[in-house]
Amino acid sequence: MPHQPDPRPTLQAPDDDPYLWLEEIDGARALAWVEGQNADTLAAYADGRYAADRDGLKAALDRPDKIPGVTRRGGLLYNLWQDAGHPRGLWRRTTEDEYRKLEPAWDVLLDLDALARDEGQDWVWSGAASLPKSHARALVQLSRGGGDATVVREFDLETRTFVEGGFALPEAKSIPVWLDPDTLLLASPLGGPEHATPSGYARTVRLWRRGTDPLDAPVIFSAAPTSMVAYGYPDREANPERLVFAERTGFFDGTIQLGDRTGPKTRLDIPTDADAHWHRGFLAIRLRTPWAVGGTTHPADSVLGIGLDAFLGGSRNFQVLFTPAPRRALQGFFWTGGHLVLSILDDLKAVFPVFTPSASGWAESRVAGLPELGVVSVWSMDGEEEESNGDLMVAANDPVTPSTLLTTRADLAAPTLLKQAPALFEADGMVVTRHEAVSSDGERIPYVQAGPAGETGEAPVHLSGYGGFQVTNLAGYSAVLGRLWLAKGGTRVVANIRGGGEFGTRWHEAGRREGKARTHDDFAAVAADLVRRGVTRPRRIAAEGGSNGGLLIANMLTRYPERFGALFCTVPLIDMRRYTKLLAGASWIAEYGDPAIPEDWAFLQEISAYHVAEAGKTYPPILIATTRRDDRVHPGHARKMAAKLQVLGYDARFYEPEAGGHSHGKNSAETAAFAALGAAFLRRAIGWEPEVAGS
Repeated sequence: MPHQPDPRPTLQAPDDDPYLWLEEIDGARALAWVEGQNADTLAAYADGRYAADRDGLKAALDRPDKIPGVTRRGGLLYNLWQDAGHPRGLWRRTTEDEYRKLEPAWDVLLDLDALARDEGQDWVWSGAASLPKSHARALVQLSRGGGDATVVREFDLETRTFVEGGFALPEAKSIPVWLDPDTLLLASPLGGPEHATPSGYARTVRLWRRGTDPLDAPVIFSAAPTSMVAYGYPDREANPERLVFAERTGFFDGTIQLGDRTGPKTRLDIPTDADAHWHRGFLAIRLRTPWAVGGTTHPADSVLGIGLDAFLGGSRNFQVLFTPAPRRALQGFFWTGGHLVLSILDDLKAVFPVFTPSASGWAESRVAGLPELGVVSVWSMDGEEEESNGDLMVAANDPVTPSTLLTTRADLAAPTLLKQAPALFEADGMVVTRHEAVSSDGERIPYVQAGPAGETGEAPVHLSGYGGFQVTNLAGYSAVLGRLWLAKGGTRVVANIRGGGEFGTRWHEAGRREGKARTHDDFAAVAADLVRRGVTRPRRIAAEGGSNGGLLIANMLTRYPERFGALFCTVPLIDMRRYTKLLAGASWIAEYGDPAIPEDWAFLQEISAYHVAEAGKTYPPILIATTRRDDRVHPGHARKMAAKLQVLGYDARFYEPEAGGHSHGKNSAETAAFAALGAAFLRRAIGWEPEVAGS
């Protein structure tokens, strides 16, 4: 009899998993397997064409004329700059007048490359929180290899040195917040199981005073043992001092309580799935589900405004600031300089209403003079809300047009050009068009297509999507896909599938839990529509997705293999039986469901590609890639799926660089290498070897 490949794990025996040893991230056997896989994948695809792509992309990402992103603190603009000479980055600052110059003069505060070299650590920048008002000190967060867990060290911005004996924390997923120069609110899982949630985040908030051991700091707030995370922060505009304590009971639910340095006193009376932010005495509430209050039922995704003191005093006389429509959805909101700025997608076009509250009501205006097409983002120039004055930053781009950076104000000032990003690939003759596919249940799914005009029926298509956590996935400018796909004559497509936030909570809810398979149907429908329109044929479609998008790509392999020529699955979630037991997985139960509950496993098993995959199918070639230091989505998902597929006899490649975290690399060199390898695999697998190596 012919040898039958090991089919495990299967839907019939989901817990009989022969590849559990690959979950040992640094286990000797697992690392030997990874190194062998890496060597095989690089030997197959890391040729001269790959090297040219890698080096060209790195040079583009390192261009000295790219736009430096900035945040204003204490009147100065701060930036983390990475280039060929400083791959880890320079933390630096400048004045607003200098920033407007073509070549600003920068004051370097910290050289990450020098620090990593001197300390022998693989340091990756994870941000810094400066002391409000004075901004003389900062809590610098550094990651080893790019993971979510960081070490925290106090830094003196005047002496450019770390403070000897200052605030310092070992590696963990901590959230430290300044209360005053000598006191922090510390949310951290450090100190034992009672301080950590099942997801590995902080369960307690401690009052940490300078010169004391953080593990001995008194706990002033604790979340429930089953919650996702707890944290605290001060309301810096309140007098007397008021602290805010937040508990996320799930990804989309939580409570907010007000209190002081002894702990919480009053719970904010809003739905658990609502967002609330207040500023200068006024409160804005965004609803996720309908709320019946004060004799009125407000629909999901509404934004309500009211005076904070009036609300705390019992008033529910809200001003309705936004009501959604089927294709008009709130993306977010923020306060700046006494103004509330809403971010709205109106049939995927960005608009930004502004509300200015006063004793006489909420005056409405709009951020004016912005581009109407492409991806437009607006945010406050100031890092600290209480220090904001209404100055806004605006970035606009589309798949073939690099970013323009503008500055404007929330009170109708005309926008001013700050910076123009350079073109990172040749886009002459390319067009951007929008289309809609019809999914399995009749829902119309938008997608954006960029590339050469006209339909040939043979276009090499790169199709991507996400479809989860109410994250909006718009088609913006990408040096990676521009150089590695578009500039070579290919076509790029971005699908706005359900599960995302493009059309608000209803769009997300349709692709959550029991509906997650529907998001995969949407993506497959876009692939089919490209064929129907005469753009391409299935064997010429290469699909890519990462994280939740990796779950999507794994399901294209097992559910819709006939619609694709190749798949690139990165930092993926795949094993839906064990995901809640791996790293931060328990925090995503609200999105996917709980496999420990039989009713949830009944629908989860349908999208657990790790269990669905079986021998004898016609699966397209797939490259599954992760990073060893991804401490959010466990690398075991990718490892185990690749191992099983190979045993079943499929063309499945695997790649795992050591660093990078939950991304494609911690610097331009690693990002370029990861992306170039994926593109080389996809192009070869769909039979497309363009003559041009780069642009």
